[in-house]
Amino acid sequence: MNIDTKERIVQHARDLFVRLGIRSVSMDDIAGQIGVSKKTLYQHFEDKDELVERVVEFETIRMQDECHVCSTTAENAVEEIFKTMEMVMQHFRNMNPMVLFDMHKFHGNAFTKFMEYKNIFLLDFISTNLKRGVSEGYFRQDIKIDILAKFRLESMMLAFNMEAFPPAKYNVAEVTIIMIENFLYGLATASGFKLIEQYKAKKNTIHAQ
Repeated sequence: MNIDTKERIVQHARDLFVRLGIRSVSMDDIAGQIGVSKKTLYQHFEDKDELVERVVEFETIRMQDECHVCSTTAENAVEEIFKTMEMVMQHFRNMNPMVLFDMHKFHGNAFTKFMEYKNIFLLDFISTNLKRGVSEGYFRQDIKIDILAKFRLESMMLAFNMEAFPPAKYNVAEVTIIMIENFLYGLATASGFKLIEQYKAKKNTIHAQ
């Protein structure tokens, strides 16, 4: 099996799904985008359902690696969240909110894998960040970490709610960033607030250049 070809199919399929939604992208579309025959696709993937599942695996592994980089390179919990916001902006900037809806309705195995990533890895990632912020003195000592970690996790999903945030008016990345920023301010001690303002000013300066 040509692993390079298989990985290329997954990466191109991922880009199409993110931009257009899963249901609206056919195997013919993917083959045409990559410049291979439809027969070649089916040599590597039994059907579209299997391809979607492989795309979710690819994306969740990549996101876990990037989350690890955010946490290990950040000087503190506040910077970790700002690094995470940059990651979210890169991944969600052109994301079609139909992706999760399509996955949930038409690709159950892939959606189950995504939910495992969300409810196990992401929940632990957020909880660990909250604990770090409390220990560093930047987040309040009285916060309920288990509740707030789940609150932040579920608010991330809210950005994909097309009734609350119709895609013609709202961008998934922008909604997510605003929610994370406000969540962060609600956690902060006085020293944490000052640090947030410093990182926010630095971010705005970089983006203005």
